[in-house]
Amino acid sequence: MRYKDISGKEIIDVNEGSRLGILGQTDLEIDEKTGQIESFIIPGYKWFGLKKEGAETKIRWSSVKKIGEDMIMIES
Repeated sequence: MRYKDISGKEIIDVNEGSRLGILGQTDLEIDEKTGQIESFIIPGYKWFGLKKEGAETKIRWSSVKKIGEDMIMIES
């Protein structure tokens, strides 16, 4: 799978039922030796007063449970 195939998809936490962000507005942490994605880093935005601005959310690749047509479902 290429990055362009997953870019623009919403990241949804299935346990919390919450929208975490959109891939493409995130940073990727990549293992320099293998080239594999280790995690997504979602910048902190203030959504309805729930998240502090500047606080990042890090999602390990192992937390990804399903990549669908419109979204990426993760388990926190």
